[in-house]
Amino acid sequence: MAASTSSTSKRTLYRLRSVAPTVDAMFDALDPNQLERVHADFDFPENLGVPTVLVTGSFEQPVASWCDEIFRTTGIEVSRPVNRSAGLLMLAVDGEVYAIGYDQGFRLVPDKLKDHRFGLSFASRRVDPGKIRDLVSHTPGGGRTDITLIPSGASVWSLGIVEHAQIVRRLGGHLDDIPLTISRDNPAKISSAEGGAGLRLRLGVEGADLIADIRAIARVLREEKPSPELEFVEHVVPVDDPGLLTRLEAVLDDLLGREPDGSISAAVPADHWDDYTAALAFRARINSDAAGRSTDDFDLDYVLCRARIQRAGRRVAALREGIVTLYRHSRADRVDEIWTSSALRWIEAEASLDSHRFFLMDEHWYEIDQEYLKTIRSHAERLITDSPSVDLPPWVLGEKERTYNESVPDQRPGYVCFDRDNVQTALHRGNGVEICDLLSPDNALVMVKRAKGSDTLSHLFSQALVAVQTLRNSPEGRERFAEKVAEARKGRGLPEGFRPSKVVFAILLKDGNDLTADSLFPFSQVTLVQTARTLEAWGVQVEVVGIASTPSTVASTGIRRLAA
Repeated sequence: MAASTSSTSKRTLYRLRSVAPTVDAMFDALDPNQLERVHADFDFPENLGVPTVLVTGSFEQPVASWCDEIFRTTGIEVSRPVNRSAGLLMLAVDGEVYAIGYDQGFRLVPDKLKDHRFGLSFASRRVDPGKIRDLVSHTPGGGRTDITLIPSGASVWSLGIVEHAQIVRRLGGHLDDIPLTISRDNPAKISSAEGGAGLRLRLGVEGADLIADIRAIARVLREEKPSPELEFVEHVVPVDDPGLLTRLEAVLDDLLGREPDGSISAAVPADHWDDYTAALAFRARINSDAAGRSTDDFDLDYVLCRARIQRAGRRVAALREGIVTLYRHSRADRVDEIWTSSALRWIEAEASLDSHRFFLMDEHWYEIDQEYLKTIRSHAERLITDSPSVDLPPWVLGEKERTYNESVPDQRPGYVCFDRDNVQTALHRGNGVEICDLLSPDNALVMVKRAKGSDTLSHLFSQALVAVQTLRNSPEGRERFAEKVAEARKGRGLPEGFRPSKVVFAILLKDGNDLTADSLFPFSQVTLVQTARTLEAWGVQVEVVGIASTPSTVASTGIRRLAA
């Protein structure tokens, strides 16, 4: 056999749960019906130095599904077979079992055994959050899935993710440095990974290289924490407590026994989206020996009807044992099968217990807002910088906000005060729009506030959104503001085509306390993060700084550096 021209190959690696790291256990984990369908052959390689099972076979179709349509359209009889190869390599490395599919071999990996957070957990630790190329997120309650592909990469926050309201299903992008075969052989090569249930990336082809790569991936998952910008991905907590799972299943069983009210929705299994789009027929069978109903799309009403007529306490089990089959032809013959799965994978539902909210997705329960405040706090900590880009003088306690703003240009040359110097537009008549309190020498919009409570800060954050919207979307607003800047700077105005690229919230807390995530009002943390998310999605960097204070009898210079 000719040697491969590359030392690596792009493959999808799965980690399997509840499979002992032995050859016998790996063999027993496979679906005998699938093995029969591909006329499987088995080998047990020893050269990798770890327990290994190799399955090879093929999905055969004597006559392609399109041949009949060609005859009906043209009158010409065509008979072409379809034969797709399938290879599956299962191996146990350091007590964990992994699987890699070749061609159609991924279909031999039992869905129920996949660790559905494996690839996503790796991506949250090693994908560059500033170079996200592939994002699939799901909004609980309604079955909505958003798929974003950006070949050149983009910041995760420019993609508009609402971290406490969306569940990330897949994440891909440029990899930070990691000792994989691809990096060893070509350090300058930019590599990438996509993580969901599986982890797709370039893996070593040689046995020793493949084992080393798997160990490097396991080391990342074992020893590293998610990137701060991506840690929200893991704040969707899988429910593992048996007692809680029993209670949630009872709630779902009760919902399935009621007339449909929208609380249960249809959802496409994330790792089989391509199969869904390719399918021309769907068949569901729930606790019945009959073939079930065949339709041109997944029929939620039929599935719920079948569940509703089951006896109480057996409805969830009926869906778990029931099946949904996808076909590549509308005739829905066995030779046209693409994929078969548990019917429970095709529904999603929400449940509330003891003020906690849970979400069923892909047969698994997750608690979706347990970590909400922790997530908000973490982001607020990142926004409050200990290396301010602005140089603001201390605030003399007792001074009014306007007095402070007007004093800054005298103490810090290059700053311009626009406190209450509003811009009038057709949309903002009357008082107009206050674009900023101060404009920094590098044209950052500085919003200044002495905060006595969360309401004053909410006003500050709202002001920033309106100001940036005006400069982004109103030619009249940009022109009026540019005129004011040129006048204040004696002819040196804003750059041509100016759009704001940075907003700085400069805050003096009541009594001059240091500004930290601990001292910022909890509700203000929420509104700050929501505002930052919006501004960052518009391409505007957000920075939060605390203004140092000084008693009225003390003169001082410089801004106090803060600990994040």
